[in-house]
Amino acid sequence: MNFTKTTEQSSHYDGLEHMSVSDLLANINTEDKTVPLAVEKALPQIEALVTQVVDKMKLGGRLFYIGAGTSGRLGIVDASECPPTFGVPFDLVNGIIAGGDKAIRRAVENAEDDRLQAWIDLQEHGITEKDVVIGIAASGTTPYVIGGLEKCNAKNIVTGCITCNEGSPLALTAKFPVVVVVGPEFVTGSSRMKAGTAQKLVLNMISTTTMIQLGKVKGNKMVDMQLSNDKLVDRGVRMIMEEIPVSYEKAAELLKEHGSVRNAVDNYNRV
Repeated sequence: MNFTKTTEQSSHYDGLEHMSVSDLLANINTEDKTVPLAVEKALPQIEALVTQVVDKMKLGGRLFYIGAGTSGRLGIVDASECPPTFGVPFDLVNGIIAGGDKAIRRAVENAEDDRLQAWIDLQEHGITEKDVVIGIAASGTTPYVIGGLEKCNAKNIVTGCITCNEGSPLALTAKFPVVVVVGPEFVTGSSRMKAGTAQKLVLNMISTTTMIQLGKVKGNKMVDMQLSNDKLVDRGVRMIMEEIPVSYEKAAELLKEHGSVRNAVDNYNRV
């Protein structure tokens, strides 16, 4: 397939080893500033994909991210943050990486080249037509991800992707592609940099917008967040105080009794 892999094109900079620390940092930052502008161009694509995710979740579906290397790790990070942030079940948003959990910390050789394994991994989670699968691959050529989406398409499962190369095999495979063209990396081919930043921004948008649409945020507050440490308990108490006229001590008592900011406020207002 003939397409331009901009993520592999030569950096706009050369002689990096001769630059000072100050110049290196400034030049990396200059490149990073272009990423949000590239994401902005993809907003219509992101909207189309999020709409699918929301619709499926309202019918009892789940969201799966599949990827290899940096892309797979970014999917796992986003998925793992949803339960504590929004109080949703741990299996509502799922991150799957080529090579399994051990690949989160260490590269698993050739794992991304297995075109059949992603579908096997998805089947272990009981994947169905109610779910959505988003493949993440900066290059848009990762066999693990492409093979997984191809199988999902054949099974009538909604597919999306996040990639940084227009016209890539992955973008052409996904039914709802998100293509963020960030151009060459500061270090040629190091797609953990701008491409990784772009993927993280898009993942933030997908999960956060979906959860807001599902009613997991009130006003601008995480009213269903898990109270898993003292900092979050304190934040929850103060959120309650902003919603109802009670002291810190009373708000803490309500939070402990009802288990979440939402339940504390709702039960107080019913009295």
